Amino acid sequence: MDWKWDFTFDVVLPRMWEAAGVTVYATFAAFLIAIVLGLVLMLLKSYGPKFVQYPVTEFIEFIRATPLLVQIFFLFFVLPDINITLPPVTTGILALGIYNSVLCAEVYRAGIQAVPRGQWEAATALNLSTYRTFRDIIIPQSLPPIVPALGNYLIAIFKETPLLSFVAVAEIMQISKLIGSEYYRFTEAVTIAGIFFLVMSLVAAAMVRVVENYVKRSILH
Repeated sequence: MDWKWDFTFDVVLPRMWEAAGVTVYATFAAFLIAIVLGLVLMLLKSYGPKFVQYPVTEFIEFIRATPLLVQIFFLFFVLPDINITLPPVTTGILALGIYNSVLCAEVYRAGIQAVPRGQWEAATALNLSTYRTFRDIIIPQSLPPIVPALGNYLIAIFKETPLLSFVAVAEIMQISKLIGSEYYRFTEAVTIAGIFFLVMSLVAAAMVRVVENYVKRSILH
């Protein structure tokens, strides 16, 4: 294999480093949208009034049943037709966030339902309000199964960011393709892109484990 180290250090790595910043920013911004919107969707679906539960449930099923790439294209190409034009990065972040929010909503729901029914009954017997029941009893017990699942979705969002290259977001894969087309050398660019994703995925997984262990220790103490 004809690998050029000078090309790698002088061209590929500097541009990949800038693209990595875009990728990390898009990942965490989309994850923030996902966990917040997912919580709202879960609350509306599980505890909202009846006239809200049905449309929220249908929205969740619609988002889950359609490909993420289609949703990215829809936001990027259709929203301008109704006079809503967003930058490519914002469009990609919004699409990633909405798509993963419905998955996070199910994580929240499963975590809360995993709390034994007796805990709810004990809170009722103690005449605790709904707010205190959630704050002091339900949420602390539901966090251990929720945190690892949310961490997995953080990593999943990171690995979904290459789809943003379809709307010209200058993330890692987009830059690797541009370098390859400019210099007619794809080996170094694509390989370095793969290494970036591998390293950052491992770092993210380690961070998730640290948070998971911290939550478990906090609950036990």
